[in-house]
Amino acid sequence: MATEKSFHMTPDEFRRHGHAVVNWIADYYKRIESFPVLSRAEPGQIRASLPPDPPAQGESFPTILADIEKLILPGVTHWQSPNFYAYFPSNASGPGILGDLLSSGLGVQGMLWATSPACTELEAHVLDWLVHMLDLPHKFLSTGSGGGVIQDTASSASLCALLAARERATNFASNARGCDGKLVAYTSSQAHSSLEKGAQIAGIGKDNLRLIEVNENFAMRPEALARQIEQDRRAGLVPFFVCATVGTTSSNAIDLVPEIGRICRENELWLHVDAAMSGTAALCPEFRHIHAGLEFADSYCFNPHKWMFTNFDCDCFYVADRKALIQTLSVLPEYLRNKATETGAVIDYRDWQIPLGRRFRSLKLWFVIRHYGVEGLQHHIRTHVELAQSFAVWVKRDDRFELAAPAPLNLVCFRHKGGDEVNQLLMDRLNRSGDLYLTHTRLSDRMALRFCVGQTNTTSRHVERAWKRIQEEAKKLG
Repeated sequence: MATEKSFHMTPDEFRRHGHAVVNWIADYYKRIESFPVLSRAEPGQIRASLPPDPPAQGESFPTILADIEKLILPGVTHWQSPNFYAYFPSNASGPGILGDLLSSGLGVQGMLWATSPACTELEAHVLDWLVHMLDLPHKFLSTGSGGGVIQDTASSASLCALLAARERATNFASNARGCDGKLVAYTSSQAHSSLEKGAQIAGIGKDNLRLIEVNENFAMRPEALARQIEQDRRAGLVPFFVCATVGTTSSNAIDLVPEIGRICRENELWLHVDAAMSGTAALCPEFRHIHAGLEFADSYCFNPHKWMFTNFDCDCFYVADRKALIQTLSVLPEYLRNKATETGAVIDYRDWQIPLGRRFRSLKLWFVIRHYGVEGLQHHIRTHVELAQSFAVWVKRDDRFELAAPAPLNLVCFRHKGGDEVNQLLMDRLNRSGDLYLTHTRLSDRMALRFCVGQTNTTSRHVERAWKRIQEEAKKLG
């Protein structure tokens, strides 16, 4: 019998090429500071450099890897650069990358406990670890009535919370017949835009999402929330959901969760707390005040892929009552029925999320926690906060600049006193230089520059150099 033809990569070839890829990544991190942080590619440039047609015959792996350097790197903005201060971080680390590689190698599809028990049980266990590591309320432990699950992003976590809250408010009737336009949700005017998108997807409608005004620190005003709830009730509407934010995207403002939580409890509203970036700070006891009021929360999320060295994507989403979430999202066709599920003794995470399929994400999180330990994670979080606080002091000491908002953790919002046009010009010049990357926001209708310290390898040397470059460009502007 003739040998069957195969185009697959053999295990020995995979070993050889895998070594080459790991070497390339290691070298990339060694030289990452040699690249301009923000890609200088023009729209369409990368696509124009690619062949118009796919190859008819396979190409050698060295050729493919060489094209990463030649074709792809020019279009990469270097999120892992220690000089990346834009947005919020999306940081990676060696153990996280290797854990992700193992996840890809195992190729697990963990929709059910039965489709890989280790995928489900490791996830539940690691998320319980994090309850203790962040000192979250024990109602979020899987050993009780609640539990945690890894979502892709905080946007998905907020949507799942919104859906569960919708069903609780309608006694699960809206899953069957849809929404009647009377349900009303609330968040602050500074909350993440994913809440608006979630309201659209969930059938609540963006017109029924109330954006509550904020105080001088850009945190939601609890008294304004209470007034709006009462006003909506008098209008015959049904308030059902509030999202409070611990660390808003624009300025890292921290909503007054204890006061908001009491209002939610008095009005029987679901309270979701979004701590996507800032939640990681609670690894350190001195920063756990940010979680005051979580005892009132029905759900909570934070993103290890932002500030806990766990490469994207990895959001940890917790609920106090998992039955409400499961009943909201569970659909059981015949082809998914199995004995383990029918016993009720296992978790099937397909019922905790929007998609059916799911990756073995907990491996990379497990690797990160075991590599750094709590001590190592705390060290790096404290270092980032200290560096940001030093930067804030330098801003205050320079007569040309001012802080645009309080800086409680690792984000500093600041501006040149010359006005919006000067700030835009300053940011554009800095970003074009390739030396660092900043983004902006608007606070009190004025432009502010955002400087977020959170990348894995950012040190005092990088922050000091960034401030020096900001001063140099400011001097050129006069």
